[in-house]
Amino acid sequence: MSQNPPKFAKPPRWASTLLRWWADPNTAEEVEGDLLEMFAYWQQTAGSKRAKWRYALSVLKLLRPFTRKKKSYDYPKTYLFSHIMIQNYFKIALRNILKHKGYAAINIGGLSVGMAVAMLIGLWVYDEVSFDKYHKNHDRIVQLFQFVTFEVEKSTYDVMPIPLAGELRTKYPDFKSVVMSKRLSQVLAAGDNKFAKTGSSVEPDFLEMMSVNMLAGTRNGLDDANAILLSESLAKALFGDADPLNQLVKIDNKVNVKVTGVYEDFPNNSTFKETLYITPWELLLNNDPYAKSIENDWDSNSYQIYAQLKDGADPEQVSAKIREIRTKMDDPPRYKPEFFLHPMNKWHLYGDFKNGVNTGGLIQFVWLFGIIGVFVLLLACINFMNLSTARSEKRAKEVGIRKAIGSLRGQLISQFFSESLLVVLFAFVLSVFLAAAALPFFNEVAQKQMSILWLNPYFWLLGLGFSLVTGIIAGSYPAIYLSSFQPLKVLKGRFSAGRFAAIPRKVLVVMQFTVSVTLIIGTIIIFRQIQFAKNRPVGYSKNGLIEVKMNTPELLQHYEALRLDLLNTGAVKEMAQSSGVITTQDGGTTDISWEGKSPDTQPLVMHNSVTHDYGKTIGWQILQGRDFSRTFSTDSSAMILNESAAKLMNLKKPLDSFVRASGRQYKIIGVVKDMIKENPFSPVSPSFFVVNYRNISVINIRLTPDISASEAIGKVESVFKKYNPGSPFTYSFADEEYSKKFGTEERIGKLASFFAILAIFISCLGLFGLASFVAEQRTKEIGIRKVLGASVANLWGMLSKDFVLLVIISCLVSIPISWYVMSDWLKNYKYHTEISWWIFALTGLGALGITLLTVSYQAIKAALLDPVKSLRSE
Repeated sequence: MSQNPPKFAKPPRWASTLLRWWADPNTAEEVEGDLLEMFAYWQQTAGSKRAKWRYALSVLKLLRPFTRKKKSYDYPKTYLFSHIMIQNYFKIALRNILKHKGYAAINIGGLSVGMAVAMLIGLWVYDEVSFDKYHKNHDRIVQLFQFVTFEVEKSTYDVMPIPLAGELRTKYPDFKSVVMSKRLSQVLAAGDNKFAKTGSSVEPDFLEMMSVNMLAGTRNGLDDANAILLSESLAKALFGDADPLNQLVKIDNKVNVKVTGVYEDFPNNSTFKETLYITPWELLLNNDPYAKSIENDWDSNSYQIYAQLKDGADPEQVSAKIREIRTKMDDPPRYKPEFFLHPMNKWHLYGDFKNGVNTGGLIQFVWLFGIIGVFVLLLACINFMNLSTARSEKRAKEVGIRKAIGSLRGQLISQFFSESLLVVLFAFVLSVFLAAAALPFFNEVAQKQMSILWLNPYFWLLGLGFSLVTGIIAGSYPAIYLSSFQPLKVLKGRFSAGRFAAIPRKVLVVMQFTVSVTLIIGTIIIFRQIQFAKNRPVGYSKNGLIEVKMNTPELLQHYEALRLDLLNTGAVKEMAQSSGVITTQDGGTTDISWEGKSPDTQPLVMHNSVTHDYGKTIGWQILQGRDFSRTFSTDSSAMILNESAAKLMNLKKPLDSFVRASGRQYKIIGVVKDMIKENPFSPVSPSFFVVNYRNISVINIRLTPDISASEAIGKVESVFKKYNPGSPFTYSFADEEYSKKFGTEERIGKLASFFAILAIFISCLGLFGLASFVAEQRTKEIGIRKVLGASVANLWGMLSKDFVLLVIISCLVSIPISWYVMSDWLKNYKYHTEISWWIFALTGLGALGITLLTVSYQAIKAALLDPVKSLRSE
């Protein structure tokens, strides 16, 4: 053996010698020498220690048979034989793919689209189920919730009284830490940079509990009552490349705070993704009179409480311990609060409650799209099986000859599986690029920030394993079916696929279109439900209405002057103030009574503080009585009800009645049409409106319709900058905010339509391939029929009718399935559309039309062939 093994420009000598020895075992000694040379070469050239050991072990496995006395050379021979056979399988598979490029393109294209869809859905599902997993303690973090009973049904809220946090810390050892929190929306200014951002005011333990990753400063920064922590993105926006530590930031043009730390932005799939800054809880108490006034009030529920349980503590058992904390105290409230813990792992996917029971939430969509992904992939597999079995007669002679010369059925199955795996491998590679290309669009529709996990080994292991399973599933039926042919019958020319051979293909086609038609019907009903809710009267005029939050004291102090200047611009028709935005309910009270109210009922009635011009500004519709007016000094003690409140109170003459709320007596002066301020799919809550110039935070502005919105906004902005130069002018259109209420349903509808279109595409792709095969198979029959006088229309009808019949059967199967599933889905909404018969009829006609378009090309092409060429084809 040479000391300096050569660099092989050609195949190494030991390889050819090994092959010679396989034919002649007498050359074993030479083979052994060459194997040792190979070992030395690999040992000398391998890069890492791991690679050297791997190569060494592989050589030792080959050398092991030489040390045995019996059957010394069987192992290398079997090893080489198997290796060559596998190479041969894939070589033949590749030749078959290249020989039938059209069918291969359909197979690979259909599978790649199906796998790309499954990949996208897999990324979406992974993003959903990994929500909040960024936080290291996610399995032990909980949020305090409470059930309250206002009438018969229990309602669920995530707002808590401040004293509860101290109670949990001192009397319940199951908690490792408990923190108060308040979601904020404030204006942050540093020099000339001013931004309206969202954040949180929290107690110091929040940072450790939520695994906040500090990039600069420390978590101890919140110990200073006048401190602020900034997210990396907000620090960059406020200070650019300068060091933000110890810089001053002004909040709402009221108080200066010092930057004591910068933390990594929370990821997009975290509940706290919009928390761009964090301030100490003490800062809130020192600067918010309301928070300070209710610091010891057990019946003022306004803030969030998060907690971390100790190891081993069970959330359900701890919930049982704390459930009756308030009701066991003196003078418990009539709404009977029941506290409980909601684990972080359930915040995102299990966020819906109904009458005191967790009814799920977004988890239903995770299951829905997971099932859709499986079915779309199944459609692609069906295409492969259909086309492979359909072409079985073309390969019958090949199978017969292989069996006649000694091929075993297992070897034939291996051959066909290798073809299947090769197709799937090509499809997988193509699907990765398709998924990467479609991901930006998919992210936009799903409102995600997902990406292909290129460097994640688990992604590739899962993808390859997924491809292997898909290849086995897709190739199982063809492999078993094709390998079962009897060689004697095939070679004698008496092979016939049988009258029932096409039945499996027809069943699979019916399955394909059943899935596709069901998806289309479901998508139509989802969009109809969205449109039904959008067409529901909202009770006010959304168009041209903008809302500006009053974050700074300058706007409160100069409101009348601001109002006068805005009206003088000609861009504003009317404006008023309110305690909250029109598209959201502020809060309610149970401290309300009226004549005839049963002492056993404790309803929650929503409270709205507004100024005199509110009704004219938003355009509400008065059903009885009058609007608030500056000409009536008594309107400071007046109240306007909505329809739901009037029905709740069941007053015979509401305009002559009085209501007592929060310790004050009000006279009812009007009833307005219900305004949708909450979920547009749910009933409107009973509400009342009173004039109050103190508890206000929003300016509502009705733009003049005679000028463009952009021109009007420009004029309004200039006036706001005059009176509030320290803050950016931020506003929102009421119609856009209202549209956001349909966000979840619209995303689901868009995703469902996207998958339905792809399902139809895959199904039609398979149908196109089958139609092509059927036309090719019946070439001779078509030629004879043309000679006997059949027209193109007759031949087109003959070739199309079988496929049309299969689609009709699919529609008949899918209609009851889709009706049952969608009827059950609509029950989740108290206001929902009806499922009309025309939806099924239109979808069925559409499926038939698509089928005819798909099949007609091949049918007409076959019908137009010259019969002379058709009859001479053999």
